Amino acid sequence: MELAAMGPGASGNGARTAAAPDSALGPGVSLHAYDIGVLVVYFAFVIGVGVWSSIRASRGTIGGYFLAGRSMSWWPIGASLMSSNVGSGLFIGLAGTGAAGGLAVGGFEWNATWLLLALGWIFVPVYIAAGVVTMPQYLKKRFGGQRIQVYMSVLSLILYIFTKISTDIFSGALFIQMALGWNLYLSTVILLVVTAVYTIAGGLTAVIYTDALQTVIMVGGALVLMFLGFQEVGWYSGLEQQYRQAIPNVTVPNTTCHLPRPDAFHMLRDPVSGDIPWPGLIFGLTVLATWCWCTDQVIVQRSLSAKSLSHAKGGSVLGGYLKLLPMFFIVMPGMISRALYPDEVGCVDPDICQRICGARVGCSNIAYPKLVITLMPVGLRGLMIAVIMAALMSSLTSIFNSSSTLFAIDVWQRFRRRATEQELMVVGRVFVVLLVVISILWIPIIQSSNSGQLFDYIQSVTSYLAPPVTALFLLAIFCKRVTEPGAFWGLMFGLAVGLLRMILEFSYPAPACGEVDQRPAVLKDFHYLYFALILCGLTAIVIVTVSLCTTPIPEEKLARLTWWTRHHPHSELDKEAHGGPSGMSEMPSVAHPAGGGEAANSSQGGDQCGASHRSWGKMLLGWFCGFSGTPEQALSPAEKAALEQKLTSIEEEPLWRSVCNINAVLLLTINVFLWGYFA
Repeated sequence: MELAAMGPGASGNGARTAAAPDSALGPGVSLHAYDIGVLVVYFAFVIGVGVWSSIRASRGTIGGYFLAGRSMSWWPIGASLMSSNVGSGLFIGLAGTGAAGGLAVGGFEWNATWLLLALGWIFVPVYIAAGVVTMPQYLKKRFGGQRIQVYMSVLSLILYIFTKISTDIFSGALFIQMALGWNLYLSTVILLVVTAVYTIAGGLTAVIYTDALQTVIMVGGALVLMFLGFQEVGWYSGLEQQYRQAIPNVTVPNTTCHLPRPDAFHMLRDPVSGDIPWPGLIFGLTVLATWCWCTDQVIVQRSLSAKSLSHAKGGSVLGGYLKLLPMFFIVMPGMISRALYPDEVGCVDPDICQRICGARVGCSNIAYPKLVITLMPVGLRGLMIAVIMAALMSSLTSIFNSSSTLFAIDVWQRFRRRATEQELMVVGRVFVVLLVVISILWIPIIQSSNSGQLFDYIQSVTSYLAPPVTALFLLAIFCKRVTEPGAFWGLMFGLAVGLLRMILEFSYPAPACGEVDQRPAVLKDFHYLYFALILCGLTAIVIVTVSLCTTPIPEEKLARLTWWTRHHPHSELDKEAHGGPSGMSEMPSVAHPAGGGEAANSSQGGDQCGASHRSWGKMLLGWFCGFSGTPEQALSPAEKAALEQKLTSIEEEPLWRSVCNINAVLLLTINVFLWGYFA
């Protein structure tokens, strides 16, 4: 892992960051042939599953490519909900925060269980009834007008690129670099290319099936590491004892930052002085989690691909059970890592930290990789690197697929009203390529930024930009009186306040150990989870106030768009509005805009005689872009209406409805017990 391996584009700062992990691991770490064998088998398997599912998938229609043809069962959806959320960033960030502060950060995961159930029982029925593919599209139907839809699409894409994509890539690449000693850029580019290929070729079906496979590998590998770690420290009681004594040899005089937190083993902490105060963890976090689990394209798109509402609910329940696990296989191993390696993971002296991991504020980020490389036996180490790659790739494929959906349906269609279905498919795929390029260019910037605070940045950037969105969606679904001007000005107000706090946050970084805290009181004493809660409340007040001053939306225009009107029959207005081709392409359920179909048929006719002469290249390209060789069937208006009826139906069989409800209650009981036990 010499500096030369960094490649010519690395800045001095980046090079230092990259070469630093060497000291944390010792120079003798190399992969055994068995490990490499495991990795190769893993990659082959993933690509196999991706290709198999892309061949199975209906990739030639918007509903097929972006919503997996609305044919998914509950188990791949549940697994995909889990793995699209648990990226490599979560592995490294959660374990790191656990190492630094104890159990409380696991509450972020347990909180998600409640919101996943809210998604299945409250939000998805409204989205399915409204017949939408993307969240901005729902807002457009609910409020009318274009500006909210465009603002939401752009905000989502910005949040994806700067929080999700870049941090996942950075942490995944950091891990590979620590484990394999490869050049950071090389490893990232290989990963991104493999990931992009099956996202582009297969659409959502490929993404969901590969996600299900990755979830199995991820949970399995992480559980193995958890057992090895607990064995090393003497199980839970041993961890409690050793963690409290995990003090590095070199400390900063006259400070207490080297001491593990006295409340490390409590979930609920002091509301004023706690690092994660309990009202913030329970209420403020719910605001952020509602954005993440109930209104974020990446997650909601999984649930919308379900065969029926019962399958969507089943997926939520499975996802909720899976989200109980990261506390045990990510947060606790992070704490074990600090207990076993206090000098590296728990370092506090800024100069020593700089040498160990390249960040002055602390090295808790290396907690998980450190544990993998030192505890895992040969062969299993390869598996564990595969796990981190699985986490990275599954969260990236999810984000790529959802971003291309947002771009094709909400942004592109705005400029090209009469875009054919094939054009949207190609635009979506090209956009994925563009995202990959932006992501690669963004790596050096993250690498030279202060990676010790990377994960605080993700949470805090989200807490400044997401609360207004949460307020808007909750009001859109539950309050019929909210109007378009109210929604728009509420969002603008929320954005202004959020950006103000974000600029302050970036202007005054957190001090390292022993440095004086010179941040203004609004940053120092006002926790970001409290800020999220207050911002959400203020936005809601603005939305309601402005809405009350404007004329209400007539009742008939709200059919199937709110919680109270979700069972109404489709309104006549709605049917007229969706008469033209643009309306039809907005309804992804309709198989093909007539124009695109006819054009395709005529070209197919001319092609038939020369079929034997068609080059393999063209056929491969056609397969890649989802153009089928078979002429499409045009649907009669009656068939279209029936298909639309079926796709926006939220009827459930009584038996399965009861099964889902019983499971949900059981899941919440377990969740409440765990909260109580660790509180």
